[in-house]
Amino acid sequence: MSDISANFEDALTQSLKGVENLTSQYIAEFAARLAPVYGVSENRLAEVVKNLETKLVTTQGAGTSIVDQHTEHDDTWHERREDINWDYWKDYEKQLIAESWGPHVVSTMGDVTGKILGLLKNPEDVGDWKRRGLVIGHVQSGKTANYIGLISKAADAGYKFIIVIAGIHNNLRAQTQQRVDEGFIGRSSDPNRRGKLLGVGILHPNRRFPVTLTTTDKDFDKRFASQLGGDLQVYKQPVIVVIKKNVSTLKSLYSWLKELNTRESADKIDNIPMLMIDDEADNASINTNREDLDPTATNRELRNILSLFRKSCYVGYTATPFANIFIDPDTDKEMLDDLDLFPRDFIYCLDAPTNYFGPQKVFVDEESSSSILRTIDDAEVIVPLKHKKDHLVSELPISLKKAIHAFIVGNAIRIAREHRNKHASMMVNASRFVDVQRQFRAHISLYMKEIKNAVMFNYALPEEKALKDTHMRALREIFDEEFSGGRESWQDIQKVLYEAVDAIKIFVVNSKSDEALDYRWAEENGESLTALAIGGLSLSRGLTLEGLMVSYMYRNTKMYDTLMQMGRWFGYRAGYEDLCRVWLPSESQGWYSHIAEATEELRQQIKQMRRDRLSPIDFGLYVRAHPDALLVTALNKMRDAERRPFKINLSGTLTETFIVPSDTGIVSENQELMKKLFADLQQHYPVQRKPVGNSYFWEAVDWELAEKFLMEFKFHRQIQDKKTTALDYLRKVSDKYPAVDIAFISLERPKPSTTDFRISGMDVMYCQERAVGASAKGGIREPLEEKGYYITNKQRVASRGAESIGLGDDLRKKAEATAEEDGMNIADKYYREMRPRPLLMLHAVKLVHKIKEKNIEELLLDQVPAMGISFPGGDYSITVDYVVNKVWVKQMQEESFDDPDEEEDYDN
Repeated sequence: MSDISANFEDALTQSLKGVENLTSQYIAEFAARLAPVYGVSENRLAEVVKNLETKLVTTQGAGTSIVDQHTEHDDTWHERREDINWDYWKDYEKQLIAESWGPHVVSTMGDVTGKILGLLKNPEDVGDWKRRGLVIGHVQSGKTANYIGLISKAADAGYKFIIVIAGIHNNLRAQTQQRVDEGFIGRSSDPNRRGKLLGVGILHPNRRFPVTLTTTDKDFDKRFASQLGGDLQVYKQPVIVVIKKNVSTLKSLYSWLKELNTRESADKIDNIPMLMIDDEADNASINTNREDLDPTATNRELRNILSLFRKSCYVGYTATPFANIFIDPDTDKEMLDDLDLFPRDFIYCLDAPTNYFGPQKVFVDEESSSSILRTIDDAEVIVPLKHKKDHLVSELPISLKKAIHAFIVGNAIRIAREHRNKHASMMVNASRFVDVQRQFRAHISLYMKEIKNAVMFNYALPEEKALKDTHMRALREIFDEEFSGGRESWQDIQKVLYEAVDAIKIFVVNSKSDEALDYRWAEENGESLTALAIGGLSLSRGLTLEGLMVSYMYRNTKMYDTLMQMGRWFGYRAGYEDLCRVWLPSESQGWYSHIAEATEELRQQIKQMRRDRLSPIDFGLYVRAHPDALLVTALNKMRDAERRPFKINLSGTLTETFIVPSDTGIVSENQELMKKLFADLQQHYPVQRKPVGNSYFWEAVDWELAEKFLMEFKFHRQIQDKKTTALDYLRKVSDKYPAVDIAFISLERPKPSTTDFRISGMDVMYCQERAVGASAKGGIREPLEEKGYYITNKQRVASRGAESIGLGDDLRKKAEATAEEDGMNIADKYYREMRPRPLLMLHAVKLVHKIKEKNIEELLLDQVPAMGISFPGGDYSITVDYVVNKVWVKQMQEESFDDPDEEEDYDN
């Protein structure tokens, strides 16, 4: 940012600090009045306003928690202790402000970390004690910042030994160590810069520096730790280690602690309150044969370490409620008997700041997702989703070239916005195999060289001459397609295009690569890094790509925790959110959308359980029985068993036929079923019919009508298990819900292109239009069809708000009030919670295939029946058994494509 812009922003910041109830509109209007005084251009003005919104308007909710209702909690002990001076926290608070965190967000983090600290034990409490908890955050939302804040406060309060478990890769552990160095220790542990003040150390050079037994280049090493001094009792400062989650490292730490710190008489470590932060608590699906990463073995070593301390706290951090502590144990009893790791004392669910660029924005919100998501439809013939490690990559897919163009032009736009001193990144994740990643690097390097040469010789020419070059023309085309609606013109971009492409450095990021993707090194040398990162597992779990703008991921998995972890594109994108693009296969987009909604519903369930005064045990059992946990759990547990029962709970969920038939025979059969059901309702339940716009709604009819319809309605084999569990659950809850509501959903405001489905006795039922995904077959874009069925885009059938049908005004208002209390926009989940009985929804769907970039829309099939059934919430203990066999597991594994045992990107 120029000096003029910086002075302008500083002046505005000072002027606005005291304004109460500050809004984005007020900032924009106030800045516009002052801009002429400082000679600030329109482009610069928009940039400054955006920065000020982030600093001054961004807020964050306090989150919510549930605690063990049978355990006494003194959650204000830290407020009563007058001896705590909070030095570590105050330094960290200043560091966050210096890093341009908004003051409201920093203040909330202080409150939240204080609440979590209150849920731990007072380190001065006498006797033996332990606390076990879980913090649920969001992917790339600031979990690391939160636990460094918690560590700082815990150290202030008297916790003397702190263990941070940071992933299974060296590069992720090193990145976490670096963050801990900056935010807690205050000195660099990098061997090339060891002892150099940084972060909180620069702000407070006379602080009590904590001791670290690990460094950015060295995981815990028993010999190195012993050289520093083995007895924790002799240290006056807190001691911290940042370690990988693997068996050998954990064993080494246990051995060192036991040999040098336990007392012979008790075999326990006295007077050293210990806090363990497990930043890999969501590493549920890595069920690999690699002994060093086996979840059972690593958890055993964690328990061994915890058991050494008379005073210990374990806090897991996870980005998903589908955490391994819930779904890894073989039985409910095994989960609840895990006294050392199960978070029986508390679960704290963090809210994301209002400027968080997360799954809701990328996948759920229709308006924002349409500007962010792009479909990969041409990569299968070049690098199949299921390929071997010796696969030969012959060329780059056109879609990847377009993504690279978007990164170059996006970077040029950021330069035009004076972001030269800020990092920018692109991610390419198209293979789990190291050699295939190297091939992609070779192709991308060659392609980037061609583009760079073309830009170098043409960017300074008049536009008409410059665009005669093929590469320049391709860059202009991507600008027109993706970014022409912004405030920058092509003329602005062409002027800085060479600077933009010349800045890009290409990295292969995996455990076998010696290329260091080091953003901090660049910062310390007064530079910014513009990185195009190619990788696999290292890019999929935890590693932060600074300034990530463009993501290209041609991977497919149905393992939900892995899906969300792969989403490195989540985070904070101040000043360039409009430039962010994500390329994904169509089916992956659907899975992401589905799990984003399921995850958010589970977060809201914690708030409901708090209202119902329930405990972490209740939430753990609920997650284990959640239908979306079945896949992860089954694939983890079915390595040896031929058949295995799992418990499923459909309370508060919606089951839909998002896979619909393309076979006209099946369509016809399902149409006849809908007509027959309508006729039965008309004949036998005329009184229960209620007028609801163009839709047809029956209230409180015999549940067996829904059972019969479900039994006869044709489901695709991929979702046959959903039919089975929905039927079983409907029967299981029939004593409580002897009646159901049934709705034939029709569009309220048909468009000229809207078609209708006619049933005798019905005025008209307007068909809802649904797009289907796309795939590549033989290099030609075709709708995603699997053996006579289409998969609807985002795996949704019902429109938003459909589940409010038939609810009275009082229940609607109550649903809206609950959503407002939770800080959420009204969603179907809230209507579902208010329904007095299950709801069966029938739809007639018009299937279309859209190619957005070519403005093509093709009608595939019309009047296709689809259905959904939802169940009211609150029935936490009602489950049905679903038996999984090896045939099912094999089918899911084949469709998931990614086998952890084939993954090469593990550290040796």
